[in-house]
Amino acid sequence: MPVRHPGRWIAAALVLVLGTGAIASILQNPNLDLPTVAEYLFKPLTINGVLITLWLTAASMVMGVFGGIVVAVMRLSANPVLSVAAWLFIWVFRGTPLLLQLIFWGFIGAFIPKIVIGVPFTSVEFWSFTTSDLIPATVAALLALGLNEMAYAAEIVRAGIQSVDPGQTEAAHSLGMSPAKTLRRIVLPQAMRVIIPPMGNETITMLKSTSLVAIVAGDDLMSNIREAYTQNYKIIPLLIVAAIWYLALTSILSIPQMWLERRYGRGFTAARPTFGSRVSTFTQSIALPARTGRASRAEKESAS
Repeated sequence: MPVRHPGRWIAAALVLVLGTGAIASILQNPNLDLPTVAEYLFKPLTINGVLITLWLTAASMVMGVFGGIVVAVMRLSANPVLSVAAWLFIWVFRGTPLLLQLIFWGFIGAFIPKIVIGVPFTSVEFWSFTTSDLIPATVAALLALGLNEMAYAAEIVRAGIQSVDPGQTEAAHSLGMSPAKTLRRIVLPQAMRVIIPPMGNETITMLKSTSLVAIVAGDDLMSNIREAYTQNYKIIPLLIVAAIWYLALTSILSIPQMWLERRYGRGFTAARPTFGSRVSTFTQSIALPARTGRASRAEKESAS
């Protein structure tokens, strides 16, 4: 007989009542202004912000992942200069807030007014650029997000590489494979099982972190929403529009993350029994005594 758990049902009923009451209270709130939510949900201003948000997320993650692999390899290098340089990079960009980095890159022109390419320690100049023209607001946001993500991705990749058995590297080297080929063909494919889950979470976090770009006057979703509600003062409805889009985008990004986790986790996760396998096991357990009984009677008749 299954054990009864009345406490679970009481807790579930309590959560259901509280959740239903909260949703009904929100929907009946006159300040919700559903017509404004519907008006701005697919407005060109909002759609353009969504596209810029997706572009910033994708570009920052590409920059962060590939740069993080390089920094992780440098961190694990036997060369002390490369290892210390990678450690300093991670220490700086992981140890300071992302908001501070966004403001710094947004006002980099105040720190470095002009970027000059020439012969070091001389007055010879080949090209010179005004920093504010070379690094506009969108590029500043991309640099801040990408470099910050690079520091976190480096630690994730380093943990994934160190999770692979060192014997795999030794076996690859005994076959004559170069260190770069060993890393690309042997170590990284096995490390992906450890890298994918936190990297997927980093992607979702990056999508939400793009909302901080509004500080440096970017064109992302949150920047456009803020520009709209500063004009019409409908703050709550427009914030709900932004929340709907962020929830939709994070839900979509969760799908490839789950697929990649299953793809690279094959052979390591135990397969859950399906309903069909349970029924098959149950029928086999019932039919087994019957077959055994018939076999024993047949053996007795043949013996007699």
